[in-house]
Amino acid sequence: MALFGAKQPSAKKTTAKKAVSSAAETKEVKKAPEVAGEQSMQELYAGDTVKKTSSKKKSAPSTRYEGAYRVLAKPLITEKATELGALNKYAFIITANANKIEVAKAVQAIYGVIPTSVNIIAMKGKAVTRGRIRGQRKDWKKAIVTLKKGDSIKIYEGV
Repeated sequence: MALFGAKQPSAKKTTAKKAVSSAAETKEVKKAPEVAGEQSMQELYAGDTVKKTSSKKKSAPSTRYEGAYRVLAKPLITEKATELGALNKYAFIITANANKIEVAKAVQAIYGVIPTSVNIIAMKGKAVTRGRIRGQRKDWKKAIVTLKKGDSIKIYEGV
């Protein structure tokens, strides 16, 4: 047993040395392709990063508002609203939880016009009856948007 024990450590040392040297070679071999791959990837993506930053500069962040179509439900087309059009005022039905700032941003994003003022009116739903059944329509909000002279919104194109 002593003989086997004496031979084993020397065998382990030689195999360990071989393993270390082979590991070092594989590390060196592995490093070379990784570095070459990283350089080529950097070269490949170098042009893309420049394009991405330049595309961000082209878009105007002030006119971009992703919730615009959720805020403005639809334009309000009534006799009174058409008369307000002569005064450069436009009426919209908006969501119940919208405020003046959101409405102004939505009008700017959708129609490309900056409003001078926004007035919001909370409308109560009417009480309705259908035979013996009584009910009530939903409460809703109306926004009247005032634009400066020369600006306009073409709401009545399809009407």
